[in-house]
Amino acid sequence: MAARSGSLSINSENIFPIIKKWLYSDHDIFYRELISNGCDAVTKLKKLDMMGEYSLPDGFKARIDVVVDPEKKTLTFMDNGLGMTADEVEEYINQIAFSGATDFIEKYKDKSNSDQIIGHFGLGFYSAFMVADEVHIDTLSYKEGATPVHWECDGGTEFTMEDGDKAEVGTKITLFLNEDCLEFCNEYKAREVVKKYCSFMPTEIYLSKADAKEDESPELMNETTPLWAKHPNDCTKEEYQEFYRKVFQDYKEPLFWIHLNMDYPFNLKGILYFPKINMEYESIEGTIKLYNNQVFIADNIKEVIPEFLLLLKGVIDCPDLPLNVSRSALQNDGFVKKIAEYITKKVADKLAGMCKTEKEEYEKYWDDISPFIKFGCLKDDKFCEKMNDYILFKNLESKYLTLPECLEIKPMDDETVEENAVDENGEKVEAEIITEDAEEAGEEEKKEKVIYYVTDEMQQSQYINMFKAAKMDAVILTHNIDQPFISQLEAKNEGIKFQRIDADVTDAMKAKTSKKAEKEMEEQAEAIGKLMKKALKNEKLEIKLEKLKNKKISSVITLSEESRRMQDMMKMYAMPGMDMNMFGGEGETLILNANHPLVQYVTEHQDGENVGLICEQLYDLAKLQHAPLTPEAMTNFVNRSNEIMMLLAK
Repeated sequence: MAARSGSLSINSENIFPIIKKWLYSDHDIFYRELISNGCDAVTKLKKLDMMGEYSLPDGFKARIDVVVDPEKKTLTFMDNGLGMTADEVEEYINQIAFSGATDFIEKYKDKSNSDQIIGHFGLGFYSAFMVADEVHIDTLSYKEGATPVHWECDGGTEFTMEDGDKAEVGTKITLFLNEDCLEFCNEYKAREVVKKYCSFMPTEIYLSKADAKEDESPELMNETTPLWAKHPNDCTKEEYQEFYRKVFQDYKEPLFWIHLNMDYPFNLKGILYFPKINMEYESIEGTIKLYNNQVFIADNIKEVIPEFLLLLKGVIDCPDLPLNVSRSALQNDGFVKKIAEYITKKVADKLAGMCKTEKEEYEKYWDDISPFIKFGCLKDDKFCEKMNDYILFKNLESKYLTLPECLEIKPMDDETVEENAVDENGEKVEAEIITEDAEEAGEEEKKEKVIYYVTDEMQQSQYINMFKAAKMDAVILTHNIDQPFISQLEAKNEGIKFQRIDADVTDAMKAKTSKKAEKEMEEQAEAIGKLMKKALKNEKLEIKLEKLKNKKISSVITLSEESRRMQDMMKMYAMPGMDMNMFGGEGETLILNANHPLVQYVTEHQDGENVGLICEQLYDLAKLQHAPLTPEAMTNFVNRSNEIMMLLAK
């Protein structure tokens, strides 16, 4: 071939500045593009051999070599793939073939917004000009009788092409780096970038130095058959754990994993790990690496990975992904949405299957994985629908229950009734007297499908004790995500109501009283109510007098579920600097236990010298078990407690 010169067929001199500025957001990505082009060339040559159109030489070993030369400021990429003829160089290199080139250049040449990206053009090779002042290509085609080609370009639109001297089939690309990008011919930087993008490419990649000594062998940089490419039945637990440690640099063992393996209607493979997270000290954000034919694309691409699964760690390889030229954005939203839906379905199926067949293991994981699952239910209706019956709730006895199990409210049995029932004088009543009433109460609760819950076991310990004494149960919901989560469950499950344990005093907690005693209590309640409001200087406070089974409890505060949720919502949207205490108090009810000696004392000595002191103390004791006291209220409580102890000491 006679040496010749020419211009790249792009109808503009501005293409390379645009490539440098617009095509790729990260300059180091040229490594990925040039190495993946080499992998493609090797793969094509192997296919030709399989089809009988070419015979690989004896001892052929597919490979790509990356050679750094800091002294000459060069970086070389070599592959032993199918190479190119002069005509192919003309077609694939000299003619940058994309539609609307002139319009594109006119549109972007004066822009400064780096978020605008071009697409649909096969320009991977030209990423080299982001870092190089000059690029050389030496290539020899696999075709019989082919002549080697040497090509040069200095970053403008001018090139030279002539016969070369390459003796072996394949392609060598040499980059003469510009002064701003010399870091890329540093051995350590090269290793970092190749590991980042090419750790799992299907052809072996070797890194070496141009001045390497004879005893220094090129370093293998990748694993050609990653774990996700294998069938799940061929992978061991140890391999999954080792892969997790290697890829994510996390030496805590993952809880479990889901191996995705799908060939139809699209090709998708991957592994999703559920990590063990220390919620107090670590971020809950995970990392899911997206690959295309074993070529790393990016972390956490939200179009492919459902938002709630971004909390996990894992890899997903989908060769069918519709990527643009820079592989930095996705096209064809409908197709991508189907991929995301498939991933969601597989995760839900795995979790549901574990709950059905490996319940004990599932329970062990639950506290760690519940934020993932609840977040998923909030973000994805289909996932929520699939997981509805496999969400676990831990009850007061630390036993895990599914939602259907939580709804199985049983009436109290005779033994329980006999143990807890007392009349207005505090005496036990015969079991048969109230068994029927208890069963009716139980049936009523079952009909309403009320699930009681606890948000703070220490703060609400008094209510927990009352529940246990009444042989009632509640579930523990202490995570921030639980409040919006139970609201969603209520919306999606008709007839289910969640109610915090301190929202009311149920009939099961009250002692059985006669009609005569109830009438007397009504009169006492009115009198003690006025006394309490006067002592507390709070006319809006609702006060009730009840006979509770537990005689050790003097007073409790209840706040209706609706009022508390409204207050929580108002606090959530409160303006900066707003006094948060302004939301407290509304809807509160102070319940005094008529079976407690202190309450009885107040009832019988309404004009007593220290009755006001006792009233205030009864209120604060109830408040302490319901919510933290304000600084001022706590100070008053401590001072009053000291005053009461001084009275006892006299």
